[in-house]
Amino acid sequence: MVAAALALMALFIFPMWRITLIAPQYPDGVTLYIWINKLSGDGPGTLQNVNILNHYVGMKKIDPDSIPELKYFPYVVMGLVGAALLAAFIDRPGVYLAWLILFVVLALLGIYDFYLWEYDYGHDLSPTAPIKIPGASFQPPLLGTKMILNFIAQSYPHTGGYLAGLAVPLALGAWWFRKKQIAS
Repeated sequence: MVAAALALMALFIFPMWRITLIAPQYPDGVTLYIWINKLSGDGPGTLQNVNILNHYVGMKKIDPDSIPELKYFPYVVMGLVGAALLAAFIDRPGVYLAWLILFVVLALLGIYDFYLWEYDYGHDLSPTAPIKIPGASFQPPLLGTKMILNFIAQSYPHTGGYLAGLAVPLALGAWWFRKKQIAS
């Protein structure tokens, strides 16, 4: 469980997600990194470039200050880290399992929240956009690769996301080994 807590702490060191846009005008791609508390890019003007591109089709400007999750997710993660350490101190399989269920539920809610944000971002288009394509949506994929006009959009976890995901098998292992230890 202590290892699960440390795995979650990786979210404060590494980005949890990345979205890359590849197009003829960006053959190397433009990558946006989503951290637990901020957005960054593969270059100093990445967010500005993404916002300029999105403006043409009427997508909202991405403003990190207007994304409340970037403000409260760090507290949720710190709460989970504290709960994992408390579970390790209590050292009971039921507590490990309860933490694991809580973590999975919160992770799924976070992924669903991200999907809703992407949906709104890609579908709620300005009627005054310079480029209008009837019936088009520009929602990036939640996970995977998708063609959006002449862009290839790729959306995948990054290092922090993978390490945070590692908390699931670590907690499951703690639960299983402690349960087996008590049974013998």
